[in-house]
Amino acid sequence: MSFIRKLLDFLYPPKCAFCRKLVPADADGICPECKKSLPFTKSGDQVHGNFFTVCVAPLYYEDEVRDALLRYKFHQQASYCTAFGGLIADCVSERLTESIDLVSWVPLSRKRLRKRGYDQAKLLAEEVAKQLDLPCRPVLKKVVNTAPQSRTGSAEKRKANISGAYIVPENQNLEDLTILLIDDIVTTGSTLSECSRMLGMAGVKRVYCAAAAQKHRE
Repeated sequence: MSFIRKLLDFLYPPKCAFCRKLVPADADGICPECKKSLPFTKSGDQVHGNFFTVCVAPLYYEDEVRDALLRYKFHQQASYCTAFGGLIADCVSERLTESIDLVSWVPLSRKRLRKRGYDQAKLLAEEVAKQLDLPCRPVLKKVVNTAPQSRTGSAEKRKANISGAYIVPENQNLEDLTILLIDDIVTTGSTLSECSRMLGMAGVKRVYCAAAAQKHRE
């Protein structure tokens, strides 16, 4: 461990992303108690949508998971990407058997990126790619600053809200690739479907998706 890392750990001791108790520097941001008690999804509980094969997520979006993700997205807790990214990587390894060519993410609009200061899905994708030893790069661009999907309402309204919001830049060569697309939270799958639709039009062979958390299926 570098001197700078040791100094930072001393000045800002790492805490569990979920319960916020102090944890060792090598704990990957999750304490042993939370590793046992978090609301983990079951392997068969997956999100399906149009244009992507399946979306897997390690956690349900509830209680301490919801609180941690809100801190991660809106309260400058970018370091939580280590905890969430590790959980996603483990979930992908366990539940997706086909080989992946490339990891990418659902990007923020330029306006929202300026406001937030970082793209939470990009940080997750980079962590997942590092742990799975896969290349990671942007393949999509968000060109419309849409209203947040969480405030949009029904699945039909979410689909309409996100339609046409993403493009694949012309310099991308994605022909016949299998891509793992990362987001933070998946609910109806509308955003992932729209992104996957655009990737398919650009020649991508197959899109798998993964998120940190999903809502319970009814």
